Amino acid sequence: MALPDLLSMIGQLVAQPSISSYDPERDQSNLPVVHLLAEWAESLGFKATVQQISPTKANLLAVLGDASDRNGLVLSGHTDTVPYDAGQWRSDPFKLAERDGRLYGLGVADMKAFFALALAAAGQVDRSKLQRPLVLLATADEESSMSGVKWLVQQQERPGRYAVIGEPTRLKPVRMHKGVMSERLCVHGHAGHASDPALGASAIEGMHKVIGDLLAWREGLQQRNHNPAFKVPVPTVNLGAIHGGDNSNRICAYCETAIDIRLLPGMTPQAVRDELQRALGGSLAADPKLRLELLPLFEGLPPFETPADAPLVQACVAGSGHPAESVAFGTEAPYLDSLGVQTVVLGPGDIDQAHQPDEYLALTQLQPGIAIYRQLIEEFCLHAR
Repeated sequence: MALPDLLSMIGQLVAQPSISSYDPERDQSNLPVVHLLAEWAESLGFKATVQQISPTKANLLAVLGDASDRNGLVLSGHTDTVPYDAGQWRSDPFKLAERDGRLYGLGVADMKAFFALALAAAGQVDRSKLQRPLVLLATADEESSMSGVKWLVQQQERPGRYAVIGEPTRLKPVRMHKGVMSERLCVHGHAGHASDPALGASAIEGMHKVIGDLLAWREGLQQRNHNPAFKVPVPTVNLGAIHGGDNSNRICAYCETAIDIRLLPGMTPQAVRDELQRALGGSLAADPKLRLELLPLFEGLPPFETPADAPLVQACVAGSGHPAESVAFGTEAPYLDSLGVQTVVLGPGDIDQAHQPDEYLALTQLQPGIAIYRQLIEEFCLHAR
């Protein structure tokens, strides 16, 4: 079969629902997207391998050239999308719509269109002259558990020497981003009648003390860590949710706060988690009826940084015409980096359009995106930099 035209590929990818969510009622398989990409890649001569992660989830590793050579270029993206808000879209989120110079559809920017551009670029080069392999990597569940890229790490399977992740960056190279942690702070107290404070121990009052210590720790954390390359040059700690108690005439027995921490390069989730434990460990020592429990909501996404003088960074800067940047959102880059893959994030679309109704991708991003990927393929695969 011949590779479909660009808009047809984007439309077919958008039409395949592949929501990933921690909510099992919303979570969907990504296998239809993986098999569609495999079929298209094979039409260009790639050898496609579906890596089954679970009964409903899989990665695609498609290799053009010598599959035993792990020193080629990887064009990488995730196949899943976030859930969508039914009724808030002007058009069907699973039917590609074109209006006002934009393509609309769920995942069109984040990040299904990337695969169409990558395949189109691969189709434009002389594939008979490959000196290093070209790899198309499509992963599962980036928007939730990141199970796909974590599977690669568990297998210690390095897909190539260089990788470009096509997350939406407006086709500007990104060489560093912050890490992410989500933690739950739980204060356990003792219920009692509100008429006599001695009958219980208020978890809400205990949480008040914990939050005071948390904010003091945040101030110190920001004083010790600073990186001017980021718009927000310090690590952030956001108190995102608080829940506790059930009635005004009962002493609250339980209160919890959920916090989000964004890490700068050089910081690790576990080290910050250990520091947080030490900072809050004595917060409730004065009242033996109160107990603090710290629970990670997930293990944490490490920050990411590729040196400015790395060959791939320099090639992406030259190809895009933009200097390398930093962003606050997270990607799969730290995991590929841990496998020894020099990584840059560079893709069509704007992250500001992701995860919201009427997600769109400007048509003006399509051909420049193909041109950048084609240039990178030529430099790292045909000329074997």
